[in-house]
Amino acid sequence: MGRVFRGESTHKVDAKGRVSIPALFRRVIEACDPNWSAGQQPELIIVYGDHRRDFLECYTIEAMQEVDEKIARLPRGSKERRYLEHMFQGQSLPTSVDDTGRIVLPAKLRKKLDLGDEAFFIAAGDTFQIWKPETYEAKRLADVTDWLDEFPEDFDPLILLDRPDGG
Repeated sequence: MGRVFRGESTHKVDAKGRVSIPALFRRVIEACDPNWSAGQQPELIIVYGDHRRDFLECYTIEAMQEVDEKIARLPRGSKERRYLEHMFQGQSLPTSVDDTGRIVLPAKLRKKLDLGDEAFFIAAGDTFQIWKPETYEAKRLADVTDWLDEFPEDFDPLILLDRPDGG
């Protein structure tokens, strides 16, 4: 299995904040947790970030190790390093997927998103995001639609991949 998450789905959130991770996402989480083996609970990192973030970004252990390594290369004591440590290490929550494929979203994170009884999951490369379904539709989906509307009707987004700058 590759390191890339694919797909989207909506899942019920129970009163204790438990929500099922999409099955295909679980395989990627397992494959990218160097300490995982069959019968164990794979781990991931939920980055909840600052007040501007309307979603939770879930990183595999390997993906977060890459971020941590890049942060560590910044000069110790620099403003950029301190801020990135705060955003990605301080405002994050290590968690694991239980035997039934669920994670627990603590009350603080559910409150941050104003999450009710459903959570929307969407793949984002080597991470995935958890949104309140209505917020996703109103913000992110609207942003993508507005962006696509800037191009002609016959525009194929794959052409962007062939640009020398990659986008």
